[in-house]
Amino acid sequence: MRTLLLFGDSNTHGTTPVLDLGASDRFPRAERWSSRLAGLLPDWEVIAEGHPGRTTVHDDPIEGAHRNGLTVLPSLLESHRPIDVVLIMLGTNDLKGRFSVNAGDIALSLERLVRLVKVSGSGPEGGAPGVLLVAPPPIIEVGCLASMFAGGAAKSRALAAEVAAGAGRAEVPFLDAGQVVQVSPIDGIHYDAAANAPLAEAIADAIRQHFPA
Repeated sequence: MRTLLLFGDSNTHGTTPVLDLGASDRFPRAERWSSRLAGLLPDWEVIAEGHPGRTTVHDDPIEGAHRNGLTVLPSLLESHRPIDVVLIMLGTNDLKGRFSVNAGDIALSLERLVRLVKVSGSGPEGGAPGVLLVAPPPIIEVGCLASMFAGGAAKSRALAAEVAAGAGRAEVPFLDAGQVVQVSPIDGIHYDAAANAPLAEAIADAIRQHFPA
């Protein structure tokens, strides 16, 4: 059985759309897209490592330095190795105004994570795991998170193209989740329940295509 590590943020964690700051509800385990993905890939062990608030490479001055994906990824690679494929779907939290980065910067940050995976020696027999780079869907500025992500919606609409270009430079396969799902109109960041099944199916198809047995 091969191993697939899902490295993401609250949308990999399964966080539901929030009405108020501080809310932390989560979809039931069987309903999450990560669990549905595991059901679609019976020959894979699917490990969901989603952390709400996780960034690509930034220490969060408000929510905590432990939200930095670059800092935590090496330990996750070591703890779960051997890993055949790492799916990276990050970038949404980098759109918060406090980080002052554009879509191109986010794509470059994702490339840095890809390079880390490739040199980690965390694949089978100490080799490099494969990587699937997934661009999150564009956000909208609405609800209780609107001020936190002020200015982020316009940046997010350029993100998929930038991440696709970064995947090309890094020579890893790419999936645009924005072609499959949309964010919830409740908070503009998280996915609603109806998104879980199509996202799982799209990712399963990408895994089968790019990483056949």
